[in-house]
Amino acid sequence: MAAEAPSPGLPGSLQAYAQLAQASLDPAIWRYLSEGDSAGNARALQQATLVPRPLRAVRGGHTRLQLLGQDLEHPFLLAPVAYQRLFHAEGECGSAMAAAAQGGQFLVSSLASQPLKHITQAVRDGGPPTQQGAPGPWFQLYWQGDRERTARLLQRALHAGCSAVVFTVDAPVKPSSLVLPQQVRAVNLEPAPLPAPGPGQVFDGWMAQAPQWSDLHWLRSQTQLPLLVKGLLHVEDALAALQAGCDGIVVSNHGGRVLAGAQTSLQSLGPIVKAVAGRVPVLLDSGVRSGRDAFVALAHGASAVLLGRPYLWGLAAHGALGVAHVLRLVRDELEMHMALCGCARLGDIGPHCLGMPPPGP
Repeated sequence: MAAEAPSPGLPGSLQAYAQLAQASLDPAIWRYLSEGDSAGNARALQQATLVPRPLRAVRGGHTRLQLLGQDLEHPFLLAPVAYQRLFHAEGECGSAMAAAAQGGQFLVSSLASQPLKHITQAVRDGGPPTQQGAPGPWFQLYWQGDRERTARLLQRALHAGCSAVVFTVDAPVKPSSLVLPQQVRAVNLEPAPLPAPGPGQVFDGWMAQAPQWSDLHWLRSQTQLPLLVKGLLHVEDALAALQAGCDGIVVSNHGGRVLAGAQTSLQSLGPIVKAVAGRVPVLLDSGVRSGRDAFVALAHGASAVLLGRPYLWGLAAHGALGVAHVLRLVRDELEMHMALCGCARLGDIGPHCLGMPPPGP
């Protein structure tokens, strides 16, 4: 898939993509995609005010960055989302191909509905010919109930060519009302469903199979790849992840899909960035709906952002081409906000863009 200009027939806005996606999906699947208390995350980002800086020299500006040793054209990573064949036949392969075509990175869910080796091949197919040796996708790892099963899943991801591991720790209990179609399942997992909830089954059922800090230390010993922890909102947890040897932190409340009323990701971002003090990248997940949202997150100290629902709107509407176009739309909007706020590089973005003083020591 070449990274070329999309067809004039494609929607011109993310809202139009959302409308097309809703019209094309079964109502139950649209409800699944829309589940969660995501409004708080989005509202926190949208309420930030920006400070324009006219007359500044921004010619030659760009959105390129290096993240964990990988060169990216922009700071939008496609968030791990389960069962993407629910939204389009191209599924995770389409999303991965689009991310590569736009010079970005894709996070594969443990609950992917297509084989890992097919998804990593889609990354190779999607990139420009000069980047055929580009890193594979990142793998989002869910704990599998015990170390042995988790290790086997991790090895499958490593063998398939994934280039980083993102350990999601905030969803030991994530109820959903969706009944999967027969043809859609988590094809990379061993069959072993978690126990159904019932009286006394939270603490001694689900949570008995949830990871603990000792398991994170063990996981660090299982791979030399970059290891990030996703789902942290508390400064003490972020510092504990650093002590465990992690290479990055993803500040996230899981899009509000796990704990209603949880603190928003943006509320937690600044304190965690300050505590981490540049030792590892800090990414923001949950609520990013536009290039402006990404600009706000970067101004609060994020190294990059995870984009979730919007790219799935693109996938549902137009497959891989729709995902690539969504990425181009948000990237163009980020560039516009950078230019109007006098920022030629991502490194120029900071608290001053929001009228805030720089962080203290």
